[in-house]
Amino acid sequence: MALRLKEGALELGRGAAVLGEVQDAKMSRRHAQVRFDGQRFWVTDLGSQNGTFVDGAAIPTGTAHEVQRVVRMGDSLFVPSMDVRPLEAHGVEVVEGFVRGPAMQGLLREVSQARLGHSLYIHGESGTGKEGVARAFHALSPRHGGPFIAVNCAAIPESLAERLLFGARKGAYSGADVDAQGYLQSADGGTLFLDEVVELDLAVQAKLLRVLENREVIALGASKAQRIDLHVCCASNKGLRAQVASGRLREDLYFRIGRPDVSLPPLRQRPEEIPLLLERGLSPGRSLHVSLVEECLRRPWPGNVRELMSELGVAEHSAHLKGASRVEGGHLKPDAGAAFGPALSQPSEAPRAPPRKAPSKAKPLPDDERTRIELALRQHGGNVTATAEALGMHRTHLRRLLARHDIAVPDTDEEA
Repeated sequence: MALRLKEGALELGRGAAVLGEVQDAKMSRRHAQVRFDGQRFWVTDLGSQNGTFVDGAAIPTGTAHEVQRVVRMGDSLFVPSMDVRPLEAHGVEVVEGFVRGPAMQGLLREVSQARLGHSLYIHGESGTGKEGVARAFHALSPRHGGPFIAVNCAAIPESLAERLLFGARKGAYSGADVDAQGYLQSADGGTLFLDEVVELDLAVQAKLLRVLENREVIALGASKAQRIDLHVCCASNKGLRAQVASGRLREDLYFRIGRPDVSLPPLRQRPEEIPLLLERGLSPGRSLHVSLVEECLRRPWPGNVRELMSELGVAEHSAHLKGASRVEGGHLKPDAGAAFGPALSQPSEAPRAPPRKAPSKAKPLPDDERTRIELALRQHGGNVTATAEALGMHRTHLRRLLARHDIAVPDTDEEA
């Protein structure tokens, strides 16, 4: 459900007309006010019985608190968004087991437009669902009745790459007792998906280029080429142009596989998908507690959907060991879904204590931690909020570290 703020503010509570039929018995009649000041979202508890939680921590009544990720009122969760129109227009759907929010639906529309071509390049972070997009490309193409062959190029030993990709004839090498098809021959009439294609050796890239241009492949030890007809879909978490510039990808191969291209947004930019992903990832007989969804919405998930599903399994196991039928936020590991740095604090049922004043002589920050923070600041253009999110820490904590250890912040338009 998408809610609009009228004149920059909205009062929420049990019986509020904007919530329609979706009413939460644990919310008070006048529970909290959400306000947008043009740049940030603020929440004020209006004296609710069960409290209001901002980013996992209870807030005192009557004081406005800035929202970074999620607000909990009763058993209801609210995620701030600068523009709810895409969610209003498209919602979140599940198609053939694939959870698709507005961003993913828009990307798949781009894929649909590319379906008549011979190639597609998918750029996205590890674990975002690139193979799912490749399968959608295959399903939409004229070759959808043919095979879909997925290959993880990063997992192919360099010495075996040619044999596995192009096949081999009997006697081509010691131990070759029978003819063996390669991935390219296996994908004939369908789609070959090459994940992390930049991991292939340059010599193998050259041979792959010839196959894609000539539409024929010569197996190791063969004297005659075999005609093939296929689509090729490539993916990587790296920008292909940068890989060409660094010498890891052939320029001529880039022009064959690099266009058209689509960019798959990370999970932290698709929070509306998280509840459904969790619900569908649960084992039969298990149920979700709102605290688990809240905790998952708080975290940046650098490993994206793959990490989310993996940590859900760990949380389920923890719930099983404790004899719980529902999986709660407390069953999630403290470092699950966090950036590779300090673990997130556990959710609190009481207001946070005011931070202690830093001692006049702070303990030196380890060099690797300073480097990690400085690199993240540069990557996010000095935006402290975005940097804190990427590092898996609260913005206030990051600001303290910057001040305490005299770490310079690059120029930015962000307000202090």
